[in-house]
Amino acid sequence: MITKPKGCKDIYGMDAKVWKYIERIIDSFMEKYNYGYLRTPIFESSELYHRGVGESSDIVTKETYDFLDRGKRNMTLRPEGTAGVVRSYIENKMYGDSNPVKLYYNGTMYRYERPQAGRERELTQFGAEVLGSDDPIIDAEIISLAYQIFTTLGLKNITVHINSLGDQDSRSKYRDALVRYIAPHINDFCDDCKIRISKNPLRILDCKIDSKNEIFKNVPKITDYLNDESKARFEKVKEYLDILKVPYIVDSKIVRGLDYYNHTVFEFMIDIEQLGNQNVIGAGGRYNGLCEQLGGPSTPGIGFASGIDRILVAMEQQKVDINIKDEIDLFLMYVNEEEKKYAIYLAQELRLNGFCVDTEYTSRSLKGQFKQADRMNAKFTAVLNSEDLDNNEIKIKNNKTKEEEIISLDALIFYLDEKLENEDEILNYDFEDCECSTEECHCHNNHEED
Repeated sequence: MITKPKGCKDIYGMDAKVWKYIERIIDSFMEKYNYGYLRTPIFESSELYHRGVGESSDIVTKETYDFLDRGKRNMTLRPEGTAGVVRSYIENKMYGDSNPVKLYYNGTMYRYERPQAGRERELTQFGAEVLGSDDPIIDAEIISLAYQIFTTLGLKNITVHINSLGDQDSRSKYRDALVRYIAPHINDFCDDCKIRISKNPLRILDCKIDSKNEIFKNVPKITDYLNDESKARFEKVKEYLDILKVPYIVDSKIVRGLDYYNHTVFEFMIDIEQLGNQNVIGAGGRYNGLCEQLGGPSTPGIGFASGIDRILVAMEQQKVDINIKDEIDLFLMYVNEEEKKYAIYLAQELRLNGFCVDTEYTSRSLKGQFKQADRMNAKFTAVLNSEDLDNNEIKIKNNKTKEEEIISLDALIFYLDEKLENEDEILNYDFEDCECSTEECHCHNNHEED
């Protein structure tokens, strides 16, 4: 038997419905915040990620899926979204458009790492990027956008951790101070950190292996090395977050794992036992030099990314109640060939008029078709009878109340419209306004009369 690759999974059934629900929430918020959708290739030139993500990052040194194509070109499966977005921004000359350019993506990424809860080798990330504005208000908007998506999905106990890496001058001074502090103790750190201290010492603060090292208790804080301009900028970001009512914690240990970040960096953390130390469900920051690094014009940028796999784990752990209707409007049944032909014709007509309709495809008996309708949670069922069809009629049954009616085929669309609309009104009725305060109450009819 052929099985799926390690670190990959199939998404189907109710999991697929929840997945699509999450994507609809994402799309809705991106539309409201005026972010345009961008789809970039799943594989790109390896150089893009070496130059964009950074030679010293774990993604490039350990986790990328690299291959030679038939033209002997070095290619890499997409490990993250930002570099591809910036490449597209440059290649398609979006900088000629009115700035800022606000984009979002939602697609698969590939990282060769040990699979664990919410962290697969094939993962799906969504994210947003803003190119062309250095205003701190955009930093606050990006953080707020992600926060609103998470809370609307029903996630609880999310904490926003923010920090500033400052400009190049501030970061350089902090880098020197950090090296002076850690160098005498470097032999107490993991092998990766021993390499990082010469290539990118800020990455040591992001190390999951050495996160409990006693040395970190008195490590210099980057906020102490920010120049006046960087400090003022960070204060503005916090001021705008206060206006947007986004709660946050200033966390000097947030540095992010990619080389291109500067100024504002942030992480969204959630206390979920199954995620362990990897309790970050989204993160991002500002990358004002990345566009030039990839051969484009000087362009400020900021963005965030979040893994849908990790969101699903968090929603399951917090038992988030999702209102997903796993049902259809109508199931059409039949016995003979002529009724079968009419069933597929009628199903098509009703589908084109907006109804969710299914019928029989495996030659089940009528008893078996009733069972199939129950498995599909059909709101209504109809047994197509040749005699009724000759009279231009159809017998339809409400599968919940068990009431049956014979109606004209010409009136079927109007009948379903009315019945389904009334059912939706009952389901959506605010029972808190009713004196009975129970979902079994039927006094909404009296309320309508009032």
